[in-house]
Amino acid sequence: MARLHLVDGTYELFRAHFSRRPGHTVQGRDLKATVGFTSSLLALLHDKGEAVSHLAVAFDNPVRSFRNDLFPAYKSDDGVPPELRAQFDLAEEATRALGVVVWSMAEHEADDALATAAARFRDRVDQVRILTPDKDLGQAIVGTRVVQVDRMRERVIDEDELFRRRGLPPASIPDWLALVGDAADGYPGIAGFGEKTAAALLRAFGHLERIPADAASWPPEVRGAARLAATLKSEMDDAMLYRKLATLVDDVPLLEGLDDLAWKGVPRPAFEAFCRNVQSRDLLERPARWAP
Repeated sequence: MARLHLVDGTYELFRAHFSRRPGHTVQGRDLKATVGFTSSLLALLHDKGEAVSHLAVAFDNPVRSFRNDLFPAYKSDDGVPPELRAQFDLAEEATRALGVVVWSMAEHEADDALATAAARFRDRVDQVRILTPDKDLGQAIVGTRVVQVDRMRERVIDEDELFRRRGLPPASIPDWLALVGDAADGYPGIAGFGEKTAAALLRAFGHLERIPADAASWPPEVRGAARLAATLKSEMDDAMLYRKLATLVDDVPLLEGLDDLAWKGVPRPAFEAFCRNVQSRDLLERPARWAP
């Protein structure tokens, strides 16, 4: 069975940096994030339940994109701990040393690369598994063919589970984020719109531009409808901008075809050189499948 695993490398790197795992310093360089990230990726590659056959890892490098031109407060490198920012290139090196394709994004974001690959290859594999808890990627889910996997919480989110959790289909996720905001990405949403209110409106109307200006037409469970309708009317331009920020690009010009993403094992010389560089004997002893 062919599965395509798409990993949000930036999220995994941040997760390793802020984890409780022991530190790892080499000649004064803090390499905890890179070593932790590499260990996590090895665990995925050798996880019999995940049955990895095809794989790619996408990184935000730098943490900027075209969205910063649309909205200057959008997430960027500002506030990233310098010892973590200094490991971005090394994490990409680690991924290549494991024999895994790297998508290093600059104009676009890692999430755009993941959405593009999911759309491009979903009909050629049994399942696409997008490994990130990022709410944005909910819009890329398709039935049980394209799913989101939250490894930390051991959750798999398909289209039915997304509806149970959010009360929405994938197509309405950007509109929902526009209303409720996304603190991780730096845009605030529209004041007064909580998750349940936004979901109720979008279940009824689908998209922002279809929400009636007359609150009398809104679902009865929405409280304070008149006030919220007036707010949305006055801030609709902002809401449309936030939706644009939340909408993933699914036609990023990725060079690799599906065959290029096939994982054949860890290339021994490259991985041994990487382990020497980061001075980690533990990582060197981890691979269970070497490339021929």
